[in-house]
Parts: sequence; structure tokens; C-alpha cells
Amino acid sequence: MIFSPIAAPIKKILRGVFFGLIATALNPPSAHAWPWSKDMTNQPSIKPQEGVMTPFPRRSVPITGVATPYPDRDATEKLVDPVPADAKSIATGRTLFKIYCAACHGLTGRAESPVSDLIGAPDLTDPRIQKDITPGWIFGTITFGGAIMPAYGVPQNDRGSNDLNVHERWDVVNYVRHRLVRDAQKAGQVSARAQNAGD
Repeated sequence: MIFSPIAAPIKKILRGVFFGLIATALNPPSAHAWPWSKDMTNQPSIKPQEGVMTPFPRRSVPITGVATPYPDRDATEKLVDPVPADAKSIATGRTLFKIYCAACHGLTGRAESPVSDLIGAPDLTDPRIQKDITPGWIFGTITFGGAIMPAYGVPQNDRGSNDLNVHERWDVVNYVRHRLVRDAQKAGQVSARAQNAGD
């Protein structure tokens, strides 16, 4: 066997390449996520570490609304309803009533919700409320709330919020004064017919 000084380094190089390939095969490269793989975590949602939304500052006004220049509910008693009680106002009032009022006053306004008795919610179809209480007083009650009822027109840090603008509050007043009793009577007739059909 002839010894060649060039063959020894080539063997070392080939041996190194061989072991290098084996080492590479045993240690696969790490996987990297594509940029679009993180879309689910980087979406416009509140993350656990972020703070909560703070309530509106006191006396702030929505950009579509106007300030309520009355200090309390008593000051609103003599207000005249500036929103005509037309079909659009009453329909809007009905929708808002079902969203904001029905949880406590019931869908028909007769204080038939599960919590009505617990919180003392009044029957809004009662003749005293329909005839004796002024629209301004109803508007003031919606605006400033009551002992348990939240204020829907004046932001408060501890409860309630500025949920309804002035026009929307008058729409609810129009619904309560001009359509609620009729809707409650119709619901009562439907309920009675359903009960008679079941008997």
C-alpha cells in the first residue's frame, strides 16, 4: 500500500462531512411561524392585561346630543315633549324600551319581569302614571334614574351611563304615553287566547 500525503487530509475531510451530515440529520432546524400565523393573537380585542374602559366623565355629552341643563328630576316635571309622537318616534321608543326598560318593567310595562317585585318596579300602564304623571317627569326619571333605576342621561361613576341621548329619551316617553297601554292590552289578549286554546 502506497502512502499518499494528500489522501490522509481528504479522508479527514470526508469523515468530517460524513459526521456533520449525521449530526445535522439528528438535529432538525427549528420551525418558524409565518407572519399570518399570529393574526388570531393580534386582533382588535381587549387583552387580559389591558385596562377596562372608563365611564364617560361627569357632564360629558355625546356628539349627537345636547347637555341636560336640569339639576334633577324635579326640575324636569314641567318640560313639554319637543319630539312629535309620530310613528317613527313611537317605533324607536318601543325598541329602546325593550332594550333598556323591559328587564325591570317587563315587556308590556306591567311590572311582570322576574325582578319587578324584588326592586319595586312600577306598572307603567297604571292610570296614575298614564294620566297624572307629566311627560317631563317621565323624561326626568329616565334621565336621572331613581333609587334602583340607573340614570340613562347622566353619567355616574358608580352605576348607570349616558346610554340614551335626549331625543331617544323623548322617544321612550312617547312610547310609554301613547302606545304602551295598547301594546300591553294586545299582549294580554294574545296570552288569554293562548291559555284558552291550551285548556
